[in-house]
Amino acid sequence: MHLEQHLVEAWYAPRLRLRLLPLVPLALVFAALVAVRRAAYRAGLLRCARLEVPVCVVGNVCVGGTGKTPLVLALAEALVARGWHPGLITRAYGSRLSAPRMVVPQSTAEDVGDEALLLRDSGCPVWAGRDRVATARALLDARPECDLIISDDGLQHYALARDAELVVVDAQRGFGNGWPLPAGPLREPRNRLIEATAVVVHAHAAAAAPAHAKWIMRLEGARFEQLRAPEVTAEAAHFHNLRVVAVAGIGNPQRFFSSLAALGIVAETHAFPDHHFYQPADLVFPQAEAILLTAKDAVKCRQFADHRFWVLPVRAIVPDALVNLLEEKLRGSKAA
Repeated sequence: MHLEQHLVEAWYAPRLRLRLLPLVPLALVFAALVAVRRAAYRAGLLRCARLEVPVCVVGNVCVGGTGKTPLVLALAEALVARGWHPGLITRAYGSRLSAPRMVVPQSTAEDVGDEALLLRDSGCPVWAGRDRVATARALLDARPECDLIISDDGLQHYALARDAELVVVDAQRGFGNGWPLPAGPLREPRNRLIEATAVVVHAHAAAAAPAHAKWIMRLEGARFEQLRAPEVTAEAAHFHNLRVVAVAGIGNPQRFFSSLAALGIVAETHAFPDHHFYQPADLVFPQAEAILLTAKDAVKCRQFADHRFWVLPVRAIVPDALVNLLEEKLRGSKAA
């Protein structure tokens, strides 16, 4: 198991584990720096740029995957149906990108990051870049018809002013041991949620949403597509009697593995670090009759995949009332 995965497992234990105790002083320093930085933005000591269109940030307060990108896609689809023209921006984690870049059909994960390739499927303009302000401005310059920016992640990127914040929380992992980085998974304290427009709980096969959750998101998907030939599809039952290997290089690989188990698929599982760039040698499983991937992993494996590689596309299901709330906030900011 990778070192990163060992650390994440320790972070998401119910309480602080002994092996993390040496990191507590660093965690206290980190928490203090986060508080000072946040106060500096509030006081105007650090500059916060406001765009000419409303901005919605979809993020989290924890390290690791919570389902932000599927939620961005679902919101973009819903808002397009209501007459909006959103542009999507993303950080391009793990890519070699230095300046903002438009995501086009020829873009690769090495160029713009894996999440950017998923966002491209929305049909909305997508730009990737490390500086979210510069990236959003580049998008608006190129596509002036856009009347809204949705940022995939970036809750802590306070240089970009926002009109709405949706914070995604994983129902199973929650806030882990409750400690800041590096002793725990928190980028910001839990009371940061008070400022959010909505806290969206991602319920899934491994965990139902808690009773007090107001906004709940679920991922839906049970039909697999062959990676090299997406027109070839199969139901979960197709894999029930095959030797299956499941691979996930996402923030929470266990969520994918649990979803397969809920579909009745017994698989040998292999977890990789989040945003891992696969090489053919990573996926040599001669005994496997089927190799199942997440959509985020699949965009990085298409070039060397064979007929055994299958992807499970999913879409986020969110309540209409959440879209109503978001639209109300965005229209209010436009009127102001």
